[in-house]
Amino acid sequence: MCGIAGIIGRVGEANLSALAKMNRAMRHRGPDDEGTWSSPAGADGLGCMLTHRRLSILDLSPAGHQPMIDPVGGQAIVFNGEIYNYVDLRHELVAGGHEIKSTGDTAVMLRALAVWGTDAVRRLRGMFAFGMWDQKTRRLLLARDPLGIKPLYLCQNPEPDGDWSLMFASEVRAILASGLLKNPRLNPAAVSSVVWNGFVVGPQTAVVGIDSLPPGELIEFDERGRTSGSQQFWTFPHDRSQSASEADAAHAIEESVRLHLASDVPIAVFLSGGIDSSAVANLAQRQSQTPVHTFTLVFEEEKFNEGPHAAKIARAIGTHHREIMLTESRFIQTLQEAIGSLDQPTFDGLNSYFVSRAVREAGLVVALSGTGGDELFGGYTSFSRLPRLLRLFGGDGLHRKPARVLAAGAASAAVAVARRGRGSSVGSQTGWVKLPDILAQTPNLTAMYQLAYSLFLPKFQRELLGEACRATASDDGLNDPFRRRLSGELDGRSPLSAIGTLEHRLFLGERLLRDTDAASMAVSLETRLPLVDQNVSEAIEGVDEAARFEPLGRKAMLRRIGLRGLDPNLFERPKSGFVLPFDAWIRRGMGPAVSESLLDASRVSASGLESRAVAKLWNAFNDGHRGIYWSRLWAIFALVDWCHRYGVLL
Repeated sequence: MCGIAGIIGRVGEANLSALAKMNRAMRHRGPDDEGTWSSPAGADGLGCMLTHRRLSILDLSPAGHQPMIDPVGGQAIVFNGEIYNYVDLRHELVAGGHEIKSTGDTAVMLRALAVWGTDAVRRLRGMFAFGMWDQKTRRLLLARDPLGIKPLYLCQNPEPDGDWSLMFASEVRAILASGLLKNPRLNPAAVSSVVWNGFVVGPQTAVVGIDSLPPGELIEFDERGRTSGSQQFWTFPHDRSQSASEADAAHAIEESVRLHLASDVPIAVFLSGGIDSSAVANLAQRQSQTPVHTFTLVFEEEKFNEGPHAAKIARAIGTHHREIMLTESRFIQTLQEAIGSLDQPTFDGLNSYFVSRAVREAGLVVALSGTGGDELFGGYTSFSRLPRLLRLFGGDGLHRKPARVLAAGAASAAVAVARRGRGSSVGSQTGWVKLPDILAQTPNLTAMYQLAYSLFLPKFQRELLGEACRATASDDGLNDPFRRRLSGELDGRSPLSAIGTLEHRLFLGERLLRDTDAASMAVSLETRLPLVDQNVSEAIEGVDEAARFEPLGRKAMLRRIGLRGLDPNLFERPKSGFVLPFDAWIRRGMGPAVSESLLDASRVSASGLESRAVAKLWNAFNDGHRGIYWSRLWAIFALVDWCHRYGVLL
């Protein structure tokens, strides 16, 4: 787990100095080692320069240093992530007569790429983002893992005659730190994405000219930064002709946990007390000869405190368990550091930051997370609510249309009464208040899903956006490249399978994975996710839907696979997400800072928002109006703070 960056351009002091700034901006991603390499310049003085920050986990010796050069072919690579099947790949390469000196995964991947070319990328199992320069072909290969666990950002020079043509890095902030992108500007479409989703949907970023490489894609550039486009090397499987059993799914999950335990340093497990994290902790402990370290974040507020439940489960599993108390005063003291961990504007990530920080302060460098179970086994309410609406109102027959119109009308009338009763100038922005808009979109499942998850109703979104950003707003909170890619993956799927793909690509891929990476790497902690694995996804996609999902919301199959040997009664309680007591904390200790930011009209306007609407939202939140949850308010605050923190303004 590391930080990587590179520049294609003129090999010289100016670009090397910019690369050094990118390296320093990512020190938190790899405090253990650093390295920089530049290719020999071509006849026109152009080449590739690479830099790397290392967090040592596999092969702690100098043999694991990066940038790493292949001793045979001379290719140079910078790599961020973990390749979990590297041992099998090593055996295959050695059997073919290839020598690999390092005991880590980077050398194996580098040799595989040198031998098998881009076909090797399809054979990598893990989380990865890398850049490899081939001196013979004078081309740079960039690739990102299938599910988007590791980030990779690209920036092409808007000035065609400049001294550089392409930059890439693990973080948007590293590209900004280079100083090569003159006068970086806020992306208006990103502002509208945050107002809809709470985060920026890729491949766009918050900065004009910086894009993310989509998950499961690779792309090559020549020494002038030219490319023929990216290739998608992995997608969610559509072919269900090769059906899988629960035993197949169990084998894939157990194997994934085993592979994710590979490390030359101690490993912890985030244990919230829910099904997903408990399953990962239980499977990890069953494969370990010594007690696994588990950690739970606990609060003084009983409503949010999962500590007692997690402690019972830890005792049942047999882990070495620790609780980390996060008080409101401690939170306020470290709030600026936590917000500063976010690489892009987002309303999520701070919970991951605080538990990651506690684990790192306890002396551990790697932690496993249960993230991904809800997406695989239908744990979210979207799996039950949206198919129900489709069954009732999604048909094209005449008997369906009147029902949809009547239902939407009745819902609208009820909403109007509720809004009048509360006297709010903003109105409720969540829950059943969205029903008329959702019904109006049936049977478009993607649009229904997006409305169900939207932070605000479309009407109030338009109020919040400044004029320039309002012009970029889409009807579903997505951009055209993302929508086209998603449409291809959803085509021909059943509603439940489609919702699982939507959850993977949006809620998980564009929010949870990105924020977890940024928050955990801010404190130099590697987070591994055994349930977010392409082999696991492929196995579970082949399982009969009834066995996989029913009864909806229970994740019964994951319970059977992951909780063996544990008392089922430990898990018979309402589902609780891993959240902080933000609502109360924003109203108390954080109130002055949030208020000062959101009531500053010039500050808000420079962030692409309409200052009067933002002030109205803040007042409605303070007055306790129904449906104005902290997440709505925090998304706006996080956007304004990020824009001014990094000087990326309209």
